[in-house]
Amino acid sequence: MSGQSITDRIAAAQHSMTGSAISKAVCKATTHEVSGPKKKHLDYLIHCTNEMNVSIPQLADTLFERTANSSWVVVFKALITSHHLMMYGNERLIQYLASRNTLFNLNNFLDKGALQGYDMSTFIRRYSRYLNEKAMSYRLVAVDFTKMKRGIDGVMRSMNTEKLIKTLPIIQNQLDALLDFQANPNELTNGVINSAFMLLFKDSIRLFAAYNEGVINLLEKYFDMKKTQCKDALDIYKKFLYRMTKLSEFLKVAEQVGIDQGDIPDLSQAPSSLLEALEQHLASLEGKKTKELNADTRASTLSSAVSTLSTTGMSFSRMDEKEKQQALEEEQARLQALKVTPSSADLLIKCVFFFRLHARVCFPPSGFDALGDLLKPTMPAHAAPLPPPQMAIHHGGKLLANDLDSSLANLVGSECPDMQWNQQGEKKLTGGHNWQNKTMSTTQWGPAPMAPAPLAFPMTPPQVPVYGMVPPQMGQMGGVPVMAAQPMMYNQPVLRPTNPFAPMPGAQVSYPVLVHSYAQNDTFATEKVFNSDVS
Repeated sequence: MSGQSITDRIAAAQHSMTGSAISKAVCKATTHEVSGPKKKHLDYLIHCTNEMNVSIPQLADTLFERTANSSWVVVFKALITSHHLMMYGNERLIQYLASRNTLFNLNNFLDKGALQGYDMSTFIRRYSRYLNEKAMSYRLVAVDFTKMKRGIDGVMRSMNTEKLIKTLPIIQNQLDALLDFQANPNELTNGVINSAFMLLFKDSIRLFAAYNEGVINLLEKYFDMKKTQCKDALDIYKKFLYRMTKLSEFLKVAEQVGIDQGDIPDLSQAPSSLLEALEQHLASLEGKKTKELNADTRASTLSSAVSTLSTTGMSFSRMDEKEKQQALEEEQARLQALKVTPSSADLLIKCVFFFRLHARVCFPPSGFDALGDLLKPTMPAHAAPLPPPQMAIHHGGKLLANDLDSSLANLVGSECPDMQWNQQGEKKLTGGHNWQNKTMSTTQWGPAPMAPAPLAFPMTPPQVPVYGMVPPQMGQMGGVPVMAAQPMMYNQPVLRPTNPFAPMPGAQVSYPVLVHSYAQNDTFATEKVFNSDVS
């Protein structure tokens, strides 16, 4: 399985339509593509954790929803994304995860539908247990061990005895969950599990560094503790030696898969004589007869052990310094990219292009030169060139055109003399070719001659005959002969428009008058009645 699936593309499109940028970023980071989440999506989600208007519960719920998928790739990448945000995101996220009653419930996860489903499902179950333990550790101590301050004045070195004895077992449990991942070099075969292993490697270095400093503080206070405290401290130290051995095996795997040797710390165990001195001191507190070392021998043994563990702790800080240097270089690269800004001339050129493009949208030209300069609209071959626009004198002494494009071109040309602008005149929206603005000095008022409106064609009122009336062609009215109504027809055959009331261009519409025919007998009777009524 490679590349984004159709399901991933559809899900991303749905989130784009709904406007949920966080859901879209989570979907993009947890695709079916067999590779680690992309850095740009992780960086965006980290930025979201630092924004106060972003809902952290919504972000966490979106990640939990992705872990409910049936594909091992999607679930694994959702866990990787969650781990990445816990490491590099705002502390609000891990605070919310620590406050939840349930986190990643993947103890029974199994993907049977993929080729690597069985093997990868095993690592998913182990990985989810570690993330749950990481959140549980934060709930118990309200601090992330991988982010706490280290050194002589660090948190673990300055902790009192009681709190130290309670805190070190919590670090042990988290480290045990991490080392239980147990991935062999032959099992790190794809980009997904490699990304998870890299995050676990970084956590193991920081977590064991805090663990190492806590043990140093414990050893320095051991010979001043009470009997019960010494018993707990001795048990913690024995477990520490065992976990150091397991961590060395984990680091060998990291070295075999290609992690830089300079990033892998050197683990140096304290001399075995220190363990004997600790056991003898506890036995003496319990009342057992043992050979206890004198004060000088005990002090020298303790000093040698602390020096050895301190050297180990210093080697852990190399990876942190390398990451800080890498982050600083990336930040400087971003700042350098922001410093590269366009000059004022470039800005003016962009302004001219914007206004010309806007003018084309409103009043598109008749042609466009696709291969030439974008600032030059082409003219059709049959069109005559328009006269250049008239120039106006600016108060500063520069010639400014009457249109915006030419004015901006002149301004740019004054600042950039090497640039040549060939602006063709544009047709004015008002006026003609020889139009001049004429104003009258005086106004004379007089009666305008009344002229009859021109008639397109002779029009006679329609004659509608009424029963008992004489048709016009047969009689007279008031002694004035009445012209016979001529039937009016269309001058040329045309099609009737869709709207019968709309005028038809190119055709004169005539209105035919319906002329009735009368029988001759009826005509004389009607004429007699009509003439008697008129007289």
